Amino acid sequence: MRLSANTSSPSCEPWAETTPPMPNTWKAPVSPYPRPPCSQEWWTFSTTYPWKTATPKATSMNTLSKIATAGQNGQFRTPRHVIRLMVELTSPQPTDIICDPACGTAGFLVCAGEHLREHHPNILHDEKLKQHFHRGMFHGFDFDNTMLRIGSMNMLLHGVENPDIRYRDSLAQDYASDEEAYTLVLANPPFAGSLDYESTSKELLKVVKTKKTELLFVALFMRLLKPGGRAAVIVPDGVLFGSSKAHKELRRMLVEEQKLDAIVSLPGGVFKPYAGVSTAILLFTKTNSGGTDHVWFYDMQADGWSLDDKRSPLLSEDKLGPVPSTGLSEEEHARNNLPDVLARWQERNSGELKRERTEQSFCVPKADIAAQSYDLSLNRYKEVVHEEVEYRAPKEILESLAKLEAEIQQGMKELEGMLG
Repeated sequence: MRLSANTSSPSCEPWAETTPPMPNTWKAPVSPYPRPPCSQEWWTFSTTYPWKTATPKATSMNTLSKIATAGQNGQFRTPRHVIRLMVELTSPQPTDIICDPACGTAGFLVCAGEHLREHHPNILHDEKLKQHFHRGMFHGFDFDNTMLRIGSMNMLLHGVENPDIRYRDSLAQDYASDEEAYTLVLANPPFAGSLDYESTSKELLKVVKTKKTELLFVALFMRLLKPGGRAAVIVPDGVLFGSSKAHKELRRMLVEEQKLDAIVSLPGGVFKPYAGVSTAILLFTKTNSGGTDHVWFYDMQADGWSLDDKRSPLLSEDKLGPVPSTGLSEEEHARNNLPDVLARWQERNSGELKRERTEQSFCVPKADIAAQSYDLSLNRYKEVVHEEVEYRAPKEILESLAKLEAEIQQGMKELEGMLG
C-alpha cells in the first residue's frame, strides 16, 4: 500500500509523487493476537524505517541480500529439501517442544509446523493442543536482529500466533532455565568458528572444553534436550573424525552415554554457492544412560539438484524432495536419494541390519565404533569392492612387442627398396 505526503500518519512518507492520497482516517492494522517480542520489534521496524532515504525496493533487496549470502559467523542458509528431510526423519508430534538454537529465518520451525498440520490435522481442533501449538511448541534463538525479525514474521505468516523467537547468543549465555526443556532439536548451527573461553558459557565448557563452535553446539543440544528427546542436526565432517581430545570425548558421549541413531552423509555441494564444505546429519536420542546398539549410516550421493554453484533441479518438481508425489525409477533415484533415505530410515532396526557395508546404507555395531576410537566418518566403515583386472603375462607382452618391432623393420626395408 502506497501513501502520499498528504497522509497524517507521522511514520508514512511519500514513495511516489503520483500516488493518490490516503484518507486521514487510515490506521495501522491491529492483530487480534498478542505479538511476541520479536514480532513487536518487526512491527516497530516496519513502521518507523526512514523511507525517505531508502526506497522499498532498495530495502527489500538489502534484506534479501543478507539471506542470499553466507553470514559473517559461518551461517549457511539450509536448503528447503534438506530441512524437510530432517523434519520427516524426526517426525514431530503434537506434544513436542521444538527448539532451534540457531534459527536464522526459522526454516526448521516453519517446516515442523507444516508437518504437524499435514500429519496431525486435528491438532488445532483440540483446545489444549491448539494453545500448545501457538504458544508453547516453537522456540528459536539467534543473535542477528535481521534474521530474528524475518524469522518471527515467517512463523506468523505460517499461522503460528505466538512463537518464542528471541535474541540470544546460545553459546555465550547461561541457560539454566532451558536445560532439559525441549523434546526435539532441529538445527544447522554455524560452524568453522572459534570462541574465547571467557565468552563461552561455563555450563558448556563443563561438557566439553573446546573453543570450536561446532563442538559447543553439539554439547548445547545434549543439554537442552529432555531425556527421551530427539535431535537432527547438521555438523561438518570434522566433528565425525577429528582427532583432538574434545572431538573424541564428544563422540564417546554420544555413543556411550546417549543413543546415537544415525549418520547421514550429505553431498559435498549441498551448501553451494555458499561453500563446498562436507557435512552430515547427526541423529541421536538423549537417554543419559546409553542405549546405542548400532549406528545406521547412509551415503547420500545426490539430493535432486546439481551440486555446482547453480544448484539447478535435475528432476521435475513432482519428483524432488524426500516425499515426492510420483515414484522414482532406478535412474531417477541416482539423482535424488532423499526418498530412499527416508524409506531405509524406517527399516534401520530390521532389514538394514542385514545389509553389507558395500551398499549405500548399512549398520555398524557399537563395538566396532568403539574399537576405532569412536570415529563416525562413513568412509571408516564403508567397504569398497575393487573389480579384479587380469593382465597378460610379461613374457607374452614382450613377445607381442618383438613381433610388432619385426613388422616395423620389415616395413622400413620395403620402403628403402622402393626408394632405390
